[in-house]
Amino acid sequence: MISKEPKSEVVTIRITSEMKERIEKLAQATNRSKAFLFGEAISSYLDVNEWQVKAIQKGVAEARSPEAKWTSQEDLEAKYAED
Repeated sequence: MISKEPKSEVVTIRITSEMKERIEKLAQATNRSKAFLFGEAISSYLDVNEWQVKAIQKGVAEARSPEAKWTSQEDLEAKYAED
């Protein structure tokens, strides 16, 4: 039988004693392995941060585009000034 799971790799990290205790409690409470929980946490972190970096890169590319439209500070202040 061929496994459809991607090959996993071993990674060593350092965490605080408090984090270790928290992950152990969560693993026990959820009946999951610590490795599973670490994998889920890292995957979620990567999803959020990769999305954010892509969005920033897209914004920078748009700002550098010849079609980019800019508004002066003075025009913005005038537009949003209190009457």
